[in-house]
Amino acid sequence: MEYDFVMDGVRRESIPDPYFMIGLINRFCNSFQAAADGLFPELSWKQLFFLNCVALFEEAPAIKDMAELLGCSHQNAKQIVTKLEKQGYAHLEPDKADKRKQRIRLTEKAHAYRREHHDASETAMGALFDGLKDGDLQTTIRVLVVLTERIEKIRTGERI
Repeated sequence: MEYDFVMDGVRRESIPDPYFMIGLINRFCNSFQAAADGLFPELSWKQLFFLNCVALFEEAPAIKDMAELLGCSHQNAKQIVTKLEKQGYAHLEPDKADKRKQRIRLTEKAHAYRREHHDASETAMGALFDGLKDGDLQTTIRVLVVLTERIEKIRTGERI
């Protein structure tokens, strides 16, 4: 299937579909992050996404939990939470059972920020996905889940 996506100086027909898809995913992520960084004051998209992901857990997550959820290194997750802590959006506390683990708690400032920007986030997501058929979205989700599972196996050296 051919797509009308064009970039100056790039010949689409010279790029095999799997490479084209990975390139599109990368381009989308970069473009989305740049656009989202401009939507919310004070926090970057990655920081806001981090806060939103912390809120998904029933129990305060450990840094390791966040790194696994986000698909990033422990050091990267620690770096983000450290910045959020300095800005007053999160704090780290030792795990009750294992003092070596640090659990991430959102502050009232984080909860207030998420409430305050909820409508703007909903509007942006609505505009982004407007006109897509549910089937297209479900197919894309299914494909990305499979690719995510496979990349994790590649990362850990497990056979696919």
